Amino acid sequence: MALRWDSRLRAPLLGKADVCVSLRSGRKGGRKPFSFIRAQTTPFSYQKFVQFAVDETNRFIYLDKSQLQDKFSNMQAFDGKTNLDMLAYEAPPKIRLLRSLSIHGNDGMQVLDFGVYPEPEYDLPIFCANFFSSSTTSIVVLDLNPLHDVVENDEYKEKYYRSLLPLYAKYANLLPWGGKLTSESVKFFSPIVIWTRFSTSQYLHDVLYSAFKDYLKAWLLLLDLGEKETNPSRIIANQEAQHRYLTWRAEKDPGYNLLKRLVGEAEAKTVVRNFLFEGVNTLGTKSFLDYFPEYRCEDGTINEKRSMMGKSFERRPWNSKGDFIGS
Repeated sequence: MALRWDSRLRAPLLGKADVCVSLRSGRKGGRKPFSFIRAQTTPFSYQKFVQFAVDETNRFIYLDKSQLQDKFSNMQAFDGKTNLDMLAYEAPPKIRLLRSLSIHGNDGMQVLDFGVYPEPEYDLPIFCANFFSSSTTSIVVLDLNPLHDVVENDEYKEKYYRSLLPLYAKYANLLPWGGKLTSESVKFFSPIVIWTRFSTSQYLHDVLYSAFKDYLKAWLLLLDLGEKETNPSRIIANQEAQHRYLTWRAEKDPGYNLLKRLVGEAEAKTVVRNFLFEGVNTLGTKSFLDYFPEYRCEDGTINEKRSMMGKSFERRPWNSKGDFIGS
């Protein structure tokens, strides 16, 4: 499956297996389409997730093409068969970046890395969907990643997650806890995180699609109700919190090794730092070791081990009330 960005299209040209998403900019009444996403779908495809996300987000806040779209659109892996397709939008004054990376292999492998980052004037969680599927196994993380601590910061947890616990409960049994997570990873997850792995099937793929839609709708409602921060110190705190998150993901994201294998180390680093986690070079000046000094080796380099704190969670570290019980 290949995803093509074509800003020249003024109307959808659809075949039987094509999907077209119309994205519009401007104000209600007489809005003109600025582009279309065209893609061929297969019986099992993450493309419909992207289609829904872009279309649904555009209902709440008008999306404009990000400048990143001119730099990143699609790549082909060394094997000549695996496609990497990228989309990027922005929606001032609330969404700094909405971006998607889809990978489609000819061996049944599919990857979706979808994220939405708020502007620093908003302390909204970060929408995060990281899905990997092969012909036999699917590994999933779906979450509204907290911008601030939800273990110690009860106010932030109450503000954004308490009302969403029933949403998590809706899918907790259908998509059960996926097993061991390191304590470092847990710090970046919320009490409503869906972390699961399952034998790939159309039924569970449909359940995941339903969860993805519900989580995105919940995030968009938070976005719609969000109030712009005017206190400069809090804006700075939000920006640093987002930069800390991006710095962690850019250095320790487990998808990096797959990218490196597909397109080489140099291209993989470019995609990770300048697209997937764009802002790591611009939102702050602190380094990875400034935020996470426990990873410093004696020679000043970064220890590449995934976990440095020696603790992992085999089971969900939050109870049904969203309270952390992993300590």
